[in-house]
Amino acid sequence: MGKVIRILSALLIASFFLIAGNGLQGTLLSVRGDLEGFSLLLIGMLMSAYYVGFIAGCHFAPRMVKRAGHIRTFTALASIASAAAIAYALAAEPIFWIGLRVITGCALAGLYMIIESWINETASNDNRGRILAVYRMVDLGALTIGQALLAAADPAAFTLFALVSILISLALVPVAMTTTSQPKPIANTELNLPKLFRISPLAASGCLSAGAANGAFWAVGAVYVQHIGYSVDTVAVFMATVVIAGAVSQWPIGLLSDQIDRRLVIITVSIACAASGILLAITGTSSMQALLIGGMCFGLSGMPIFGLSVAHANDRAEPHEYVTLAAGLLLLYGVGAVAGPLIATSVMSQFGAQTLFGHTSVIYIALALFGLFRLLVSDRPSRKQREDFVAVPRTSPMVFEIDPRGEDEEETSQ
Repeated sequence: MGKVIRILSALLIASFFLIAGNGLQGTLLSVRGDLEGFSLLLIGMLMSAYYVGFIAGCHFAPRMVKRAGHIRTFTALASIASAAAIAYALAAEPIFWIGLRVITGCALAGLYMIIESWINETASNDNRGRILAVYRMVDLGALTIGQALLAAADPAAFTLFALVSILISLALVPVAMTTTSQPKPIANTELNLPKLFRISPLAASGCLSAGAANGAFWAVGAVYVQHIGYSVDTVAVFMATVVIAGAVSQWPIGLLSDQIDRRLVIITVSIACAASGILLAITGTSSMQALLIGGMCFGLSGMPIFGLSVAHANDRAEPHEYVTLAAGLLLLYGVGAVAGPLIATSVMSQFGAQTLFGHTSVIYIALALFGLFRLLVSDRPSRKQREDFVAVPRTSPMVFEIDPRGEDEEETSQ
């Protein structure tokens, strides 16, 4: 295991820089857009544009890899993402920024695909699950540091945009210098969204709901904190608290879902997340302590819902459907993440910033009610049919091929 991690160290370091830079960039743009006087709806459009580009990148990046190879494609996409990161400082124009967000999302989707396919090529059935756990630790650690870096400089200045560009550029170095063999070209997959809902309506709805609710949080959570009267430093602490809490809860909740009916866990966690949102909406303005407690509860309950939904879908899928199914579920998350910020910011503009978590609570209450309905009308899969929960990064469909089941299922389908 240690030897494999050493082999993958270049990719993990590259992931760290990319995710830290991207995490800082998302929060910075929300805060800077608010300082520039952008409306909440416009900020929501800005954040949704990233996922539009991300969805497009999931389709276009494999063709680039097929044409130029992994390292050359990585170099090109990282250069584009780095240039886009610093270009925001040139002009605080909404249309210009939205275009840059689409470009950034497309480039980052390709970069994540390359890293994850490379990890999959190096991993084996015996260590793939542990490698994914290390990758997840890098993901959340980098995201936490990226959020914290918001407090390193004035968001109204050029400095933080330059820092994002530097972090993304640094990701080029370990990949360009690695001696690890390049993986095989990424295979294209055909997505069938109606089939996802036929296989598991609750899992598909869970991924869509997680995108709409959590996507809104990632888009304007920082703006929410500002609008209820806190400083930029508090924004960084609040966002980091949610991320850390989400990391802590992944494995305990996943382990519980492996032992009992996963639908019960999805329902319970959805109710808890809805309650956390209501708590934030009511008490978030009262004190910083109340704000952070509410954020911690939201992270603990909201962050695992996507992983739970993916695991539940695979309980009901045929083995050979695993990769295409999981890629489609991530695409549903992306669709929700496009719509969620737009809806949330519209509501916030009309009724105040605290309604952001009213928006998330309504979504998760609806998911819990639908889960109860599915619990009554469908049978529980047997223990032999149930797949282990695997916490997944918020990156690209390629991550699902890292799962220990990937190679077994590929062999089954042949």
